[in-house]
Parts: sequence; structure tokens; C-alpha cells
Amino acid sequence: MWDWFTINSIWFLTGASVFFIALVISRNMFRDSVAKLKPDKRDTKKNKFCDKFLLSVIYISVAIIMLSFIAIILSSDDVFSSITIESIQEWLLEHGVVILAYIAIAYFIYRISRAFVPKMVTGLVKSSGKGRHSKSWFERRAKTLTGLIIWIIAIVTGAIAFFLILGELGMDITPMLASAGVVGIALALGAQTIVKDFLGGIFILMEDQYNKGDVVKIAGISGEVEEVNLRRTVLRDLDGIVHTIPNSTITTASNYTRDLSRVNLDIPVAYGEDLDRVFEVINRVGKDLAADAYFGKLIKTPPRVLRVQKFADSAIEIRILGDVQPSMQWEVTGELRKRLKKAFDEERIEIPRPHIKVLRGDEKKEDSVICKSCSFANPPGNKFCGGCGKKLQKQPDS
Repeated sequence: MWDWFTINSIWFLTGASVFFIALVISRNMFRDSVAKLKPDKRDTKKNKFCDKFLLSVIYISVAIIMLSFIAIILSSDDVFSSITIESIQEWLLEHGVVILAYIAIAYFIYRISRAFVPKMVTGLVKSSGKGRHSKSWFERRAKTLTGLIIWIIAIVTGAIAFFLILGELGMDITPMLASAGVVGIALALGAQTIVKDFLGGIFILMEDQYNKGDVVKIAGISGEVEEVNLRRTVLRDLDGIVHTIPNSTITTASNYTRDLSRVNLDIPVAYGEDLDRVFEVINRVGKDLAADAYFGKLIKTPPRVLRVQKFADSAIEIRILGDVQPSMQWEVTGELRKRLKKAFDEERIEIPRPHIKVLRGDEKKEDSVICKSCSFANPPGNKFCGGCGKKLQKQPDS
């Protein structure tokens, strides 16, 4: 059995190497596809089984590669008598082992960076921004920098391994490096926009303008940052549309989710309401919302009245402010509106609404039903007042 394996070891080595590379790529693609699925659509047991199965097959292919190397090294001169290519063994021993070592080292550097860079970046981010930023900022900043650093490591490691392999194949890489320098200068001169993109990306990341997961407005487009690298920023807006924005076009970046967000709401009330009473009701609703088991975790300071903001045409507008956790302002504001509406209904505080009165040509003014609460003239047949919404009392027959 060993003799047969030794004779055919070159083919086992070639096949196992190709199979190993295909398995590694397939496993990474599988893990990336699973990561993109929503949690409710993931089959955890099935995914773990497939991942472990692929990992086991990878280990088996590595074992075959190692055994093939051992068989080639320990083989006699007539090992490849059935192949009749004696030079393959010599080339493999002199160059093939080194090339595979370069590939393996580059791959392991990449895998090690994926394993340790996130921990290192998280520690550095926490130590640099301790006490000045929220927990969500740490997570987003670490995720953004981790992706960028791993991408740079992969590019640099791949390029170095590529040139080393070319050198091992007998190619003189010195002219190639010189040509690459000339081509790089030509590209820099001819593709100034791309250079500006990279410079813009460097400043965006260094100055911490925004990170992956932040809600921002850049280049006139608002959305959540799905990806940010040295060349571009990718946003997804509320309609689900993905926008790709070159970093060189970004002149102003508005971050809606840095450290904290804010409830900023204007509530209209009727001119006839007691403002002190209205303020009391609004502040009470804000405190109750902050004491809620769920919403209390999202709120930093309870929403409360700031001031009378505006004398509008048909209402007095009252401004409400409150600090909340990053990106939670929309959820908290929606709940606050709902609770204020219920509280105003219970306290009989009027929220003015626009209304239109339509008079027919044959309708007489004296036939109108006058509301006793607001003196609004309602058309005959109305059961509720068009001015204040209260139920109309039946008019006595004249």
C-alpha cells in the first residue's frame, strides 16, 4: 500500500493541494453567506455540522499533503517510473515545497489576523475612548477598523507571497518591481480621483467621522453605513436602496448616532389651553416613558418641555427634548407621540387640526348648528362639531 502511494504521491500531492484550496474558499464563502442571513433564518445545528464537516475534510487534505511530501522525500530513484517525468520530483523538492510554504504562510497570517486583530483593535479602541463614548460607538468603531486592517493585511501578504512565488519560479522580479513603480506613478497622475478617494478615506477613518452601522447624511443622502473603506462609503436608505459614494465627494458628514441621539419634537396645542397644565402633562408622560421597563433602557434623560417654540396660525407649538441611546431617537419619539395623544385625550387637551367648511349655495346660515363649546357653525345634520370635535346638542325647534 505504501509503495503504491509512494509511486503516485506526486498526483496525490497535486490533487490534495488543489482540493485544499477549493475547500478553504468554499468554507469561507459558506461562513460569509451564513453571516448575511437574518438570525431567524439560520439553522444553527445544520450550519455547525456543515462547518465542522468542511473543516474535517480540510484537515484530511492537509494530512494527505504531508504524507505525500514524506513519500516523495523518502522515495527511491525509480519512484516515478510509471510517470516517466523524473524532473518533477527534483523540481518539487527544490521549489514546490517552498512555493507551498509561501502559500501556507500567507494563508495562516491571514487567518491569524482574522482571529487576533478584532481583539487587539477592540482593546485599543476601548483604551483610547474610555469614558468619552457610548458602548455602541466602541462596537462600530472596532468593527470598522478591524475590517480595514484585515483587508490591508490580506493585500500586503498576498502581494509579497505573489512576488516570492514568481522569484521561486525563476522569474526576475526586479524589473517587475521597477515597472510596478512606474505604473504606480502613471496611475497616480492619470487617476487623481482615485487618489483623492483614498486620501479622503484615510482622513474619514483617522478623524472618526463615522463608522459601520452609523446613520449619517453625506453627499445629500441619508442612510445607515453598511461599508466604509479607503475608497468608498456604502449607505442603505430607508427604502432599502444602496448608495455607493466615493470618499472624494464627501465634503460634509452629518452623524445622527454619535455617542447619543436626541428626541426633538414640536407638539401643537390650542390657544385656549392652560400652558402650565400642558407642560405638567408632557413632563409626566416623559417621566413615565423613562420609567418603562423597555424604553427606560433607551433613554438617557427623560423627554421634557424645553420652551414655547412658536405661535402658529392655529396652535401654540411646544418643543420637547430628551437624550436617548444612539439611533434610538426614532423609536422613542414614535412611542412618545402615542402616549402624548392618549394623555391629551384623557386630560381633554385639544390638539388643533385643520378643517374645511363647505357651504352649499342653497344652505341658509340660520340652519347651521352652533356648537356651544367653540361657537363653530356646523352644517345641518352634523352629529359632531367640525371645530372641536365634541358631540353637538340637538337644537330646539323654533
